[in-house]
Amino acid sequence: MTDGVASPAAGPEEPGPEDRKILTLARSARARNGAPEGAAVRDEMGRTYVASTVALDSLRLSALRTAVAMAVASGAGSLEAAAVVTAAETLPETDLAAVRDLGGAGTPLLLAGPDGTLRGTIAA
Repeated sequence: MTDGVASPAAGPEEPGPEDRKILTLARSARARNGAPEGAAVRDEMGRTYVASTVALDSLRLSALRTAVAMAVASGAGSLEAAAVVTAAETLPETDLAAVRDLGGAGTPLLLAGPDGTLRGTIAA
């Protein structure tokens, strides 16, 4: 990680079924809303929270921070994993911090391109 942004680790591994699920949900949210990003997070109970970028005049949130906020507002105590579908090559530190705040350091964050292809996994 450099300059406050994180890049995916070299060489993505094949995601398991639960990780494929959150990648698909994140991609669907992005496409459905025509948003720059889609995100999904999975809590400690296996529940998922899906969001896209929020871009209002009075409120701007990344898809990932929105999904984390939805999990918190729904009573999640922790996160198992997160996924973001975006054209961006990196994620800002604020997104990683939101995942760490709820999931703890090292929570896996899957970063995928707009077509849903996994680019890599970042440890929050």
